[in-house]
Amino acid sequence: MHPSHSPAGRLTTLGTQLIEIHHWLREELARLRVSLDSPGNAGTGLSLELRAYCVGFCAALDRHHTGEDGGAFRLLAEEAPELRPVLAELSADHQMVADLLRRVDALLAGAADGPAVRAELDGLAALLESHFTYEERKLVAALDAVTGGTAEELLGLDVPDEETN
Repeated sequence: MHPSHSPAGRLTTLGTQLIEIHHWLREELARLRVSLDSPGNAGTGLSLELRAYCVGFCAALDRHHTGEDGGAFRLLAEEAPELRPVLAELSADHQMVADLLRRVDALLAGAADGPAVRAELDGLAALLESHFTYEERKLVAALDAVTGGTAEELLGLDVPDEETN
């Protein structure tokens, strides 16, 4: 069982878990970008391992945003209607991120090289940093008041274990 959960419910607030998930996603994206800069990926096609890592990261990010839209954002829209404009902005960001992820996926399905994928991931990193910072500033307090549901149910991902970092 993950340390942030107990059989009786969450031990840490949902807002804290959101920040932890964002921290993990930032670290994974940074790790991926560094891997793309390695000599083996500088100008030739990407290794199968690096492609798989990139696909896995993109899937986790998409799962997080899909989970937020269908979980936490719906709950917050009901419990804190004043947040609806913020939630709409964040959902629009999720669509922009999804578009970028589709472009990365298309590159990975072809014979993309490291620099081409890196350029898309650089744009993704800039968008995510702005998105995560805004989301944390606007939603953490409201998420901290939520008492039901798990991070996976409401945020699309569980808080990653330390040993996976």
